Amino acid sequence: MATALPVWFEITSILVLCLLLAADLVLAVKRPHVPKPLEAALFVGGYALLAVVFAATLYWMGDAEHAGQFLAGWLTEYSLSIDNLFVFIVIMARFAVPLKYQQEALVAGIMIALVLRAIFIVIGAQLIDNFSWIFYLFGAFLLYTAYTQAFGHHDGDGENDNALTRFARRHLNVSDQFNKGKLRITIDGKRSFTPMLLVIVALGTTDLLFALDSIPAIFGITTSPFLVFAANVFALMGLRQLYFLLGHLLARLRYLKYGIAAILVFIGVKLVLHALHENQVPFINGGRPVEWAPEIGTWASLGFIAAAMVVATMASLTKMWVDRRAEMSSAQKDSRQENAISGADAGGERPH
Repeated sequence: MATALPVWFEITSILVLCLLLAADLVLAVKRPHVPKPLEAALFVGGYALLAVVFAATLYWMGDAEHAGQFLAGWLTEYSLSIDNLFVFIVIMARFAVPLKYQQEALVAGIMIALVLRAIFIVIGAQLIDNFSWIFYLFGAFLLYTAYTQAFGHHDGDGENDNALTRFARRHLNVSDQFNKGKLRITIDGKRSFTPMLLVIVALGTTDLLFALDSIPAIFGITTSPFLVFAANVFALMGLRQLYFLLGHLLARLRYLKYGIAAILVFIGVKLVLHALHENQVPFINGGRPVEWAPEIGTWASLGFIAAAMVVATMASLTKMWVDRRAEMSSAQKDSRQENAISGADAGGERPH
């Protein structure tokens, strides 16, 4: 897509977005606390509204295509960030991080995520500019990721130490005290790292793996590095508050992984079709574009992504409601049986 956005607007937007995200993270460090549900909901809703306002600004400064690509990219990155958030919860539980220190760990995780995604955006943009066949690779990778997302075993994600964390455990002197969330402490005159270092290492390696998924996915929606970066920043905004708002409810959104897998399949197919449409690979159609390969439009992509997330979320909430009703019904049945037995015992009779 040949950008129609003024350069000054892109530079100014990036600076403002980075400042907003930095202000949110600094606030978390300067005023550490566990956000109450109302506060977390207001922040999450406010950032979502800000994303919609930014899309409207893109429409005004550019056109509907820019706005649509941003919204589709933002929703994709947001859904993948929520999946990332679930692994964060598992890691926090794995290291038994006290609730009052989890916010500081999240700040570190979000900062690492932003840096890694910025690096991968630069690398991805360069690959796309120089190698047209990279879309085939991105598409195949997303299809594989979608399969593992839907049918892989993720129950242990974050529960076992990865190689980097095991290396840190073996070669660094790590205490078992968090000590106000500090990274290093002195015990009996000897300097030691706290478990917070291991938590940050685990979060950082998780961010790396998720960046490998998310960047090819959004490049399947837009090839504008500016829109890719903006969508990623907005996806990270409010992630800290969303963590405390949803908490362990994320673990009960059991169909969310299928919604994310459907999105990845859709984008993977879209990338392969785009690669065929622009084909230059010699052994495919003699190096000529495949004319029958359709191009999936931005608004079709936005509609599918939004629908996939809505359906997955509603299906998960319905399943939660059905399970809760079943539990309540079972509890009431057990209570009636206990009452019947108690009544029979009081009357000197044994129930048949």
